[in-house]
Amino acid sequence: MNLSPFEEFDLSPELLKALEKKGYTRPTAIQLEAIPAAMEERDVLGSAPTGTGKTAAFLLPAIQHLLDYPRRKPGAPRILILTPTRELAMQVAEQAEELAQFTHLKIATITGGVAYQNHGEVFNSNQDIVVATPGRLLQYIKEENFDCRAVEMLIFDEADRMLQMGFGQDAEKIAAETRWRKQTLLFSATLEGELLVDFAERLLNDPVKIDAEPSRRERKKINQWYYHADSNEHKIKLLARFIETEKVSRGIVFVRRREDVRELSETLRKRGIRSTYLEGDMAQTQRNNAIDKLKSGVVTVLVATDVAARGIDIDDVTHIMNFDLPYSADTYLHRIGRTARAGKKGTAVSFVEAHDYKLLGKIKRYTEELLKARILEGLEPRTKPPKDGEVKSMSKKQKARIKEKREEKKKSEVKKKIKLRHKDTKNIGKRRKPSAEKAAEKQ
Repeated sequence: MNLSPFEEFDLSPELLKALEKKGYTRPTAIQLEAIPAAMEERDVLGSAPTGTGKTAAFLLPAIQHLLDYPRRKPGAPRILILTPTRELAMQVAEQAEELAQFTHLKIATITGGVAYQNHGEVFNSNQDIVVATPGRLLQYIKEENFDCRAVEMLIFDEADRMLQMGFGQDAEKIAAETRWRKQTLLFSATLEGELLVDFAERLLNDPVKIDAEPSRRERKKINQWYYHADSNEHKIKLLARFIETEKVSRGIVFVRRREDVRELSETLRKRGIRSTYLEGDMAQTQRNNAIDKLKSGVVTVLVATDVAARGIDIDDVTHIMNFDLPYSADTYLHRIGRTARAGKKGTAVSFVEAHDYKLLGKIKRYTEELLKARILEGLEPRTKPPKDGEVKSMSKKQKARIKEKREEKKKSEVKKKIKLRHKDTKNIGKRRKPSAEKAAEKQ
């Protein structure tokens, strides 16, 4: 009998049933690497873009651990998951409930923006998994309202963002309070940066390092192409036409600058497109309202920056539109990873001006994708793109030759200009006169 891919992880029937109900048939790259390592009780340091199944990669082994080692009496939480924002905490808790729906396990959240009395049931009743934001949880720990001694697994989700938001010290204090834990899992959008590296070194013990970007197989489900634009105004026209002709029902438009978010959303609305936007400094209620509008179909397009969109989890996103190309290819993968989830197909398009072709070339090389240009009838560009479709960069051989020439030039200059200090050249070749001779000369 052939086992399904998830059965090979030796997951319980309850979890397999929940996965089947959610439509999960094949593990993603991050799940293939993280789940076995976590189930062997190893610490994990993982990096994966949004939309790659990262949340399930830590929830499945966490839930399986609780099922493998059930406790006899109710008690304090055994799994603690820390997230940077209330919004992300709610999303993680929701997914945990879906995966644990055929079990007896209880899941709770502790976040800011919620009255104390609403957290009372978390303190007074049995909870197996708690998803929390660092600030509010640390407050309850100091007040001795939350017992950390039973925590067996501590999980950090979007640790890089947690540090960027200034929660590093709070997170480390919580980690110190859970010092009896058996295991720590840390997930981040990137594993780069001195702050994150130092943070991980202090908290993890000989971790399995996983850097899983979406596989080419997964990216093939996403149709990708770009439009050449003459100017910003031309880009707006192309974007509006694309949304109309493609009948975009649930799309996200990415821009680079937060100053452009509201303006572009308003421009689209004036053109008859139902649009809303996300800004980084929005109140939580406003953010939730904007996201709910897209989820419910009140609007068809959400305009956001990469920072503002981090942590949002929206199913069935049909289109990703890069109004501005990102500066890094890694960010490009993060963006397009929000569509074509759970085996579905999606579309990702970019709007490229002449000065963007260097970025486009970088994305092509990094993703190993052949992104082709398309034209919208009636909005054909008047300018031509750079030759060969992108700004050419030097080959490795050319760079090596230039480097060699520079090094040779430096060596020859060193030979010509041997640095001599004044004291090294002072009185060279002159014999010192004996003191007796000097005295005679003075007389």
